Amino acid sequence: MSERNVLGGDLESCGTDPVTGFYRDGVCTCGPEDVGLHAICAVMTVEFLEHQRSVGNDLSTPRPEYGFTGLQPGDRWCVVAARWAQAHEAGVAAPVVLAATNERALEIVPLEVLRAHAVDVPADPSSLE
Repeated sequence: MSERNVLGGDLESCGTDPVTGFYRDGVCTCGPEDVGLHAICAVMTVEFLEHQRSVGNDLSTPRPEYGFTGLQPGDRWCVVAARWAQAHEAGVAAPVVLAATNERALEIVPLEVLRAHAVDVPADPSSLE
């Protein structure tokens, strides 16, 4: 069975340039090895990246030893739900692609909070009501 997104549909790809996801398959799949819960498909912003660096989660510096080129504003990335929530509380939450955000994100962040930061429109917009 495939994993679901926060809207109840099939989990869509978050991004392949750069390739994201805990399993580096472009999807915010949350398997048993993903204890951090890389569930939220977020669109990087300068403010979000700066905040993450300030709390010890540097997402913009390349780490070639891990095959990580570093993120730029506009990149889509599967972020740890608790880290996104931390940024939200600080007022710098990154926009969220709901169709590509794993339903497991709801264990940490309420759907109404994710919807408030949504940048995508699902095929059936009535699901946002």
